[in-house]
Amino acid sequence: MSAAFAGAIDLSPLANRPPPAGAGQPRPVDNGGADAFGPAAADGSVDGGSVGEGSAGARSPFVVDVTEETFQQIVEASAEVLVVIDLWATWCEPCKQLSPVLEKMAGAAGGSWILAKVDVDANPRIAQAFGVQSIPTVVALAAGQPVDAFAGAQPEPQVRQWISGLLASLRDKLPGIKAAEDTNGGPPPEPEDPRFTAAEELLAQERYEEAAAAYQQILNTEPANADAAAALASATFLARVSALSPTAVAAADAAPDDAKAQRDAADVELAGGDPAAAFGRLIAAIKRADPDQRTELREHLIGLFTIFGVDDPEVVAARRALAAALY
Repeated sequence: MSAAFAGAIDLSPLANRPPPAGAGQPRPVDNGGADAFGPAAADGSVDGGSVGEGSAGARSPFVVDVTEETFQQIVEASAEVLVVIDLWATWCEPCKQLSPVLEKMAGAAGGSWILAKVDVDANPRIAQAFGVQSIPTVVALAAGQPVDAFAGAQPEPQVRQWISGLLASLRDKLPGIKAAEDTNGGPPPEPEDPRFTAAEELLAQERYEEAAAAYQQILNTEPANADAAAALASATFLARVSALSPTAVAAADAAPDDAKAQRDAADVELAGGDPAAAFGRLIAAIKRADPDQRTELREHLIGLFTIFGVDDPEVVAARRALAAALY
C-alpha cells in the first residue's frame, strides 16, 4: 500500500451502519438510475448488473455514487471484486480530469472492478476514514480493506497500469474478477508501460546512454523494479560496448596482466554472444590480479551477471568458479 495510506484503517463505523430502510435486503446504491448492487444471491455473490455501457449516453452500471448510508454495500462488494473509490468534489479541477478516465475504464472493464464515487463534501466521514488530505484521492478496496491508493490526477496510461496490477494480484483472491473476465472473453492484455516503451525506442535507435538514463528514472521512483534494473544493466553494457574497439580481444590476449584490457575484451566477447568466454576471461584475470585490480575485475564480472537471470546456467557456473578463485 502507498506509504501515505499505510497502516490499519478502521472502516467498521461506516461499514457496520444498518441499512436505512427495507425488509432485510440490501438497498441498491444510487448510481444515477442503474442498480449496480441488487440483493445478494444464494451463493453470496453480488449482482453486478449488465455488462457494458448500455444505451448511448447512459452511465455504466459499474460506476456508482456512494454515500455514508450506502457505504456498507461497497465494503460487501469488495469481497467479490476490486472496488476503486474515487474521492472527489465538485469544485476540484483535477477531479474533473481524473474522474472521466476512471468512469470510462470501469465501464469498459465489464464488472471486473467497480468504481465507487464519493463526494467528500457530502460524505466527510468517508474521507476522514481514509485520512484524505487532498483530492482527488483514489483508494483500492479489496475484502473490506484498502490495499493501495494514490492522490492527484494521473495520466491514463499510469492509471491503467495501476488497475491492471491490482487485478493481477487480486484475481485469485476475489472470485468476481475472474468471473467477470471470463464473461468478457478472458483477462485484458497487460497495458504497456509508456516509460519502458520510450526507453526501448531509445535502445532501438542505439541511443544507449539516454536509454540507461530513462531506466534509471524508473528505478529512482521504483527501486524494487527488477525489470528496470535488468534493462538498465543491459543499456549500460551496450553503451560501454559501443565505444570499444573490435580489436579489444586481441589486445587483451597480448596483455594478460592489463585489467582494463581484460574487462574490455570480456565485454566484446559477451556482446558477441559468448558469455562463457567473457566470464572465464575475467575469472582467470582475477586469479592473476593484485588485490586492487581483483576488486575491479570482480565488480565488473558481477555487473555482467545482472544482464542475465539469476538462474542462468552460465551465471551459476561462473559464480561457482568466482568463489573458488577468491577463496
